[in-house]
Amino acid sequence: MLCPEPCLRRFVSLIIGLVVFGFSLALLVAADLGLDPWDVLHQGIARSLGVRLGGVVVLTSLFVLVAWIPLRQRPGLGTVLNALLIGVVFEAAIAMLPELESLTARATGLVAAIGLNAVATGLYIGAGLGPGPRDGLMTGLAAKGWPIRRVRTLIELTVLGVGWALGGTVGVGTVVFAAAIGPLVHVVLPIFTIAESTIARKP
Repeated sequence: MLCPEPCLRRFVSLIIGLVVFGFSLALLVAADLGLDPWDVLHQGIARSLGVRLGGVVVLTSLFVLVAWIPLRQRPGLGTVLNALLIGVVFEAAIAMLPELESLTARATGLVAAIGLNAVATGLYIGAGLGPGPRDGLMTGLAAKGWPIRRVRTLIELTVLGVGWALGGTVGVGTVVFAAAIGPLVHVVLPIFTIAESTIARKP
């Protein structure tokens, strides 16, 4: 008899990935050297409305999920937990992180945040339990026949521009993140991807 990869392993990988992702976001904000495009948008909205960034992350995720409907994307467990958990972890982490005052400390925080973000992405996507809201928006549009590189670029330039206009932090960290995250995820994703393997059982 054949049995699939245990669901528990996938679930643990998903949860660890989302927790680390939320922490990496908090560390990126604490470094204060510039955020990734989506978080520039989140921060810009939070500053404009005078609300907490973690709440904006959750609400933005839910809003993006609504955009999945015309794209006929199907959310999974990972999609739902991504939308709900990352913002909560961010708020908890940002409250615990010490203030990074020196440039050395901030640069170290930036590098650590990018590395952790890549690992977290590999963990939660590799779990295979559903893409995050933003990832699903990208793949849904690409499934309509648009080149995925063009879709990714268009989405990120759009959210970056809106976020910057609203007061989100754009800096050297934004450029470093944009340049580094793709190659890093390309390396770590195969490491953390849980294959649809089967295990033979004796009758």
